[in-house]
Amino acid sequence: DDVDRAYFAVFDGHGGVDAANYSATHLHVNVGLHQEIVKNPAEALKCSFQKTDEMFLSKAKREKLRSGTTGVSALIVGNRLHIAWLGDSQVMLVQQGKAVTLMEPHKPERE
Repeated sequence: DDVDRAYFAVFDGHGGVDAANYSATHLHVNVGLHQEIVKNPAEALKCSFQKTDEMFLSKAKREKLRSGTTGVSALIVGNRLHIAWLGDSQVMLVQQGKAVTLMEPHKPERE
C-alpha cells in the first residue's frame, strides 16, 4: 500500500541471549505478517509479542533454554507512533527538548 511504515526494537536478555536473539529474529516477522497490521497496528503489536513469547517458550522447553528478555518496539505508521513493551525496557520521546512520557514500565511492585 502507500503507507510508510518503520519498525524499531530493542531487547535486553536476562540469563543469556537466547530469548533476546529469538525475539529480535521473530517479532518483526510476526508483526509484519499479522492480519491486523494495516487496520489495527496496536493489536498487531500486542498479538505478535504474545505469539513470539509462545513460540520461544515452546523452543525453550524443547531445548532446555533458561533465558528471558525484556523488549520494547516502536512502529511508525504514517504519522502515528505505536509503542509496545514487555518488562522494564522503556522508550523515551523528546519533543522540543522536553521528555514526553509514553509508557509506564512493568516493575515487580506494580500490578
